[in-house]
Amino acid sequence: MVKLNRKKENIILVDKKDNEIGVEEKIKIHKEGLLHRAFSVFIFNSDSELLLKKRANIKYHSGGLWSNTCCGHPQSGEVLEVAAHRRLNEEMGFDCKFREIFSFIYQVKFDNKLFEHEYDHVFIGKFDGYPLPNQDEVSEWKWMDIKRLERKVQENSDNYTYWLKIIINKISPYL
Repeated sequence: MVKLNRKKENIILVDKKDNEIGVEEKIKIHKEGLLHRAFSVFIFNSDSELLLKKRANIKYHSGGLWSNTCCGHPQSGEVLEVAAHRRLNEEMGFDCKFREIFSFIYQVKFDNKLFEHEYDHVFIGKFDGYPLPNQDEVSEWKWMDIKRLERKVQENSDNYTYWLKIIINKISPYL
């Protein structure tokens, strides 16, 4: 059975210009499809390979799918970049320098009737160490060249998260 709520988190609701308009409980936001602030972290090694993770099957949506290194939401009162560093450490067991490269809005409804409607800030960084992923978040991980990833997504897009498929087509100019 998929866990819907391991801990109560209040995350930031935003308008289409990323202005904070309120705070609401994470699961309620995903059930109602409310626009909220989020981030996606893409970590590359010195060989320009992306650190991919396979989301744990127990995730409330997109479980078992391959995705970027780390994703999450800043909690109420938390600075965006601080939240991204926190989640990178919580999910992948390391931290490193990274920078924001762009942001965008997307919306998707999942088969389990939950939604993502995010104002997503995309960060990029470098790391050559060995991740120590949290098994509640990550079932597998691997390094992959971005061009190979683009081909893999075209061959079998159902194996990858919705947001990853959007971002990989926009990230190459920043590498």
